[in-house]
Amino acid sequence: MRIHPLAVAAIAVLTILPSYDNNGFALAEEKKKKKKKDIKKGTPDEPAYRIENYQENVPPPDDLQKVMDEQAAAKKEAEEAELDALLDEMGLNDDEQDDSENTAAARKQKAEYARREKWKADKRDENMAKAAEAEEGEGQLLGSFKPDDGDGSFGFGGGVVEEDEEDPDAPVEDYREPIAENYSSSYVPLEEAESYQFEAEVNRMLDIVINSLYQNKDVFLRELISNASDALDKIRYLSLTDPSKMQEKSEMEIKVQYDRDEQTLTITDTGIGMTKQDLVANLGTVAKSGTSNFLKAMAEGSDAMNMIGQFGVGFYSVFLVADHVKVASKNPDDPVQHIWSASNGGSEFTVGEDPRGNTLGRGTEITIFLKGDALKYIDPFKLEKLVTHYSEFIVYPISVRTTATLKVKSAKSEDDADEDDEVSLDDESTEESTDEEDLEADEDEELEDVISHSWKRVNNNPAIWMRDKDEITDDEYQGFFRVVAKDPDDSKTATSWSHFKAEGNINFRSILYLPDEVPDQNKRLHMTDDEREAFGLKLYVRKVLISDHFHNLLPDYLSFIKGVVDSDDLPLNVNRETLQESKIIKVIRKKLTRKTLEMIRNLSKKEWPVVDEDGEEVEDDLTEHPYITWYKKFGVALKTGVLEDAPNQKRLLKLLRFKTTVGGDEWRSLEDIMDSFKDWQDEFYFIAGEKEDELRKSVFLQKFNKKGLEVIITSEPIDEYLFNNLSDFEGKRFKNISKEGVKFKDEDADTVKRRTKAYRKKFQPLTKFLKETYGDSVSRVGISERLEDYPAIVSTTDYAHSANMERIFRAQARQHGQDPSQFAAIKVLEINPRHPYVTKLLRLVEESDEDEVDQTVLDTAWLLHDAALLNSGFTIVDTEAYSERMMRVIGSSLNVDGSELEDELEVPIEEEAPPEEDAGEGAVNIEEMIDLSDEF
Repeated sequence: MRIHPLAVAAIAVLTILPSYDNNGFALAEEKKKKKKKDIKKGTPDEPAYRIENYQENVPPPDDLQKVMDEQAAAKKEAEEAELDALLDEMGLNDDEQDDSENTAAARKQKAEYARREKWKADKRDENMAKAAEAEEGEGQLLGSFKPDDGDGSFGFGGGVVEEDEEDPDAPVEDYREPIAENYSSSYVPLEEAESYQFEAEVNRMLDIVINSLYQNKDVFLRELISNASDALDKIRYLSLTDPSKMQEKSEMEIKVQYDRDEQTLTITDTGIGMTKQDLVANLGTVAKSGTSNFLKAMAEGSDAMNMIGQFGVGFYSVFLVADHVKVASKNPDDPVQHIWSASNGGSEFTVGEDPRGNTLGRGTEITIFLKGDALKYIDPFKLEKLVTHYSEFIVYPISVRTTATLKVKSAKSEDDADEDDEVSLDDESTEESTDEEDLEADEDEELEDVISHSWKRVNNNPAIWMRDKDEITDDEYQGFFRVVAKDPDDSKTATSWSHFKAEGNINFRSILYLPDEVPDQNKRLHMTDDEREAFGLKLYVRKVLISDHFHNLLPDYLSFIKGVVDSDDLPLNVNRETLQESKIIKVIRKKLTRKTLEMIRNLSKKEWPVVDEDGEEVEDDLTEHPYITWYKKFGVALKTGVLEDAPNQKRLLKLLRFKTTVGGDEWRSLEDIMDSFKDWQDEFYFIAGEKEDELRKSVFLQKFNKKGLEVIITSEPIDEYLFNNLSDFEGKRFKNISKEGVKFKDEDADTVKRRTKAYRKKFQPLTKFLKETYGDSVSRVGISERLEDYPAIVSTTDYAHSANMERIFRAQARQHGQDPSQFAAIKVLEINPRHPYVTKLLRLVEESDEDEVDQTVLDTAWLLHDAALLNSGFTIVDTEAYSERMMRVIGSSLNVDGSELEDELEVPIEEEAPPEEDAGEGAVNIEEMIDLSDEF
């Protein structure tokens, strides 16, 4: 007996799954016991002497503990040595720095900075290698994809991935749901019909299809409508050469109806239909896949259209909801209409002549007798929603029968009315009734409920992606966007769209949309089912919906993109819910991502304002470039993409826009900013903070404004993290001006070096005094080369957090119950050697005794620290000490010594004044109120 390859695959799957029969349980328990015996466990009497077998609940011997401690110490020492080597390579082990800087926090941040910089350097080399490789193999997929051709294998080129052979005697789990004790099937075999046995392998495969292959029972409707569409494709193709096949029935349509009383669901099509032999062959063999055989026939050059319309594995999804099924079919080449029937879980099916005769004319009618847990599909609203969801773009009309109850005049009332009419005709002398009598008669008429049926078409939306884009108007594109975006109010619009056809190893058509508003689901972490349907791209195969949440087709940062992807030859798995080949996904994903970024780039380069042929601007309602309006809402997503999508990082960087100190309210690209670079400038300068207005007034900008340097203003939390993790753009690195080490190369380097050295020597007493005064509040006090009007600022080291990042990390730490102090920045106080406050303070320090410094000098030094801290974006931690200093300064300014309070003010006793008789309009007379209360 020949076993079908797909059945072998099913057996292979079943054998690796756990078994729930007696033998399976015994085998599983035996394996567990054997595994437990192989593991040596320590006990107090016989401890586990091997480190790898050491059990935490049993203390190791002293000698073993010593070895373990030595190994841990050696490992830690090796890690520290490796870190020291890395810090030396980065120039971060400065022996001249104060010991206070070499704290655990400082070393930790140095390590993070060094490893990040090393990672960025390695990533640059890796990206360059990937870019070179991508350019060589752009758009090509090695080998040719070999779809599932029915032999159980698929792959690329000549290679074939064979199914793993499993033990055929292994126990097989019964996947079928347990049947209740009081359950009785309504299936009755057809009379005068031939019975056929399902092969043993086919019966086993049915169990998999019915109970484990599909994750969602709703897809049975998709599979049946897809088969009906294939059958209509075939009859349309055949009628081109043989019009006689359309004589019995000219309509080409699909109809879906339900019967609440019989608890049935019926899908009827006017496709090619099936003969008796077709019913036996196609519905008796699970692996009779029309799609795979069609592709195989195409490759062999045979008549491929003979394969269209044949039922495959998808038909058997009907048993997800069916107790039993009847399939009536009429083929133009067969004068007799036949009917096929089978029950859920049965081992045989029957095929015979339909006792009703030729009721179809041509086509197929599938009647599903629903199980008790599937009666929800009789609901007309759910049925219409499902049919629309999966098949709204199929070209053939799909109609759902709707039922309505109407109030009409009863038959008895009509008979009485006829008798009255006869009497009035026989007796001509009878007087006509008055209008009032007629009205009373109408009110007395009996009404009865009459059920009315009508057909409602549910797929009115055209699949415009199949048309030539030159034939589609902007209004049609916008209308289709509202369909894809599930907009019930028809109020949403798209900012831009891209309609293209990809050709190569995988051919597909697609329309991608840029929404003009951020989708609601992108604003929230939790989505409802309806919102999830409108999320991401929709994947179609021949206009049949396969999935409406294929997130793998685009990276996460582009999840706001709406659109459709349709292909005729996607290699789906047997349940058509997931793509089989990861390489195929990568090819489609790469193409869609590139097209999306190209669409965004075209929007950014769109001409605005629009100029007509005469060179005059066309008036519109826009106050800024359309791309800037869109970017304000979606810019964060693009910045996320820069961090996540290394192959497209350069493309994404060109799409970013920033405000700068030179551009005012203008949004400028990195390319525009680079065009304004000074001849000596080799870095992008940026400053990050919470509010744009405060950043424009920052003390750090003084020198840059004076030199006319353009500085990027960033106020979003992701911005600084973005720049910190970027290696460069067009060879230009990014420099945070709130950190130390900012250098201007427009001056002679030797002159700057000698001047800095002289300032350090001159202000050495002051810097030493300030460092001793401030203690751990700052890591170092240095001389600033960039200050103009301010006496001092507080910057951070290159490897440490800035004031802005400290603020962000502290907020996150508090939110998650962590200690915010671990994210404290390593601060450096920079003093302005030319400022009079600083020079005056230097003289006071030089004149003071080293052992005893005047309190006024100390308070002045701390005020300098506090002012610099606040101006640099930091907060004052010790607010109590700050308040005490301020009180002393206020007292000194007012020449007030001490804080003793004066005596309380003595107030003379005064007699109570009598109430005024006339207090003016609206006043209340107290005496009248007292009299009124006495009356009550």
